[in-house]
Amino acid sequence: MTAVVDTATDLPRPTTGTPRWAARIDAARIFTHVALLFLVALWTFPTAGLLISSLRDKDQLAVSGWWTALSTSSTQGVTRLPQAGAQIEAGGKFVIRGNVFGEDTNKTLAQFGLSNAEPAAAAAGESLPMTDGGALTVQRDGAYEWVSDTRFTHTRGPRVFYVAEIAPRFTLDNYVEVLTANGVFRSFINSFTVTIPATIIPILMAAFAAYALAWMRFPFRGLIVAVVVGLLVVPLQMSLIPLLKMYNGIAQAFGAEDGKTYLSIWLAHTAFGLPLAIYLLRNYMAGLPKEIMESARIDGASHFKIFTGMVLPLSFPALASFSIFQFLWVWNDLLVAMVFLGAQESKLVLTGKLVSLLGSRGNNWEILTAGAFVTIVVPLIVFFSLQRYFVRGLLAGSVK
Repeated sequence: MTAVVDTATDLPRPTTGTPRWAARIDAARIFTHVALLFLVALWTFPTAGLLISSLRDKDQLAVSGWWTALSTSSTQGVTRLPQAGAQIEAGGKFVIRGNVFGEDTNKTLAQFGLSNAEPAAAAAGESLPMTDGGALTVQRDGAYEWVSDTRFTHTRGPRVFYVAEIAPRFTLDNYVEVLTANGVFRSFINSFTVTIPATIIPILMAAFAAYALAWMRFPFRGLIVAVVVGLLVVPLQMSLIPLLKMYNGIAQAFGAEDGKTYLSIWLAHTAFGLPLAIYLLRNYMAGLPKEIMESARIDGASHFKIFTGMVLPLSFPALASFSIFQFLWVWNDLLVAMVFLGAQESKLVLTGKLVSLLGSRGNNWEILTAGAFVTIVVPLIVFFSLQRYFVRGLLAGSVK
């Protein structure tokens, strides 16, 4: 141990060999950063898996998880050999040729057999005797030869079971299938047609209402605020059918066939988004400096002038925060769009179109991975454009 002079007391103080930077390390701070990194990784992990799956070959995607994307996967299959009419005569023997994989060239045959109980009875390149005569040989590339000394007479080709290996393969075929599907561009435009007005309208209405609840004095103001907060817990599903019936009744009163129009879904999303918008903006506006409002009133400014000239510019972080929420909700919505627009091809939104691409039995489910990334491109652009206002607006009015 050595001693150094303390300049404040002129007395020697003991020191150890611990560096100054080590003394500044805060264990709690390290734990916080590690926990934050863990949470970020936990949320990013599924997204990374979705991205890898969207780039995999659909045959691999059907038989193995994304974590095996860099390893060879194994799958079983079955094919039926041709009838006797496909035989040719070569060198005094009768031969039937073909490929068990058909046009699929991304597989390599490992074993094959003649029954479901023994799909790996023989290795690639070996031969198996056939009950209809002759022997069958299947190579690793799937090419087979069924050779017999006598003419084939069977009317129904036997089945061949096989075990195939699929090498790792990444492709953009899933994205091409989604983007080139008939009607996708139209549904993309429909999503914008629904989302942009359904984001702007509630913001404008909520901004006026929030200013009135924050700075104007009128009877039952506290009760109205309580009702707005209570509406935050009302399930959306409870009001869908009553709203649709009301819109249909209004539409029929004006001579229209039904209420499934863009106006109806704009108003529906506005109604569902207003409680949170009013609550968020009211809290933010109530926290603005009171002195600014009083000075403006002394100068003779009206409520409308104060609102448009002072409150709105100062409330931009809260407006941007709610815009992100509302845009994401409406863009990713399927339920409200199907209820208020139906399955009309001319008005089908992007989420509805992707569901229709799956087929009636979901046999094209592999395009969901690519479709998911197609749908999040626009929300990501909106989020990163306004992210600096997101936290500020989200926490607005939470503390005084």
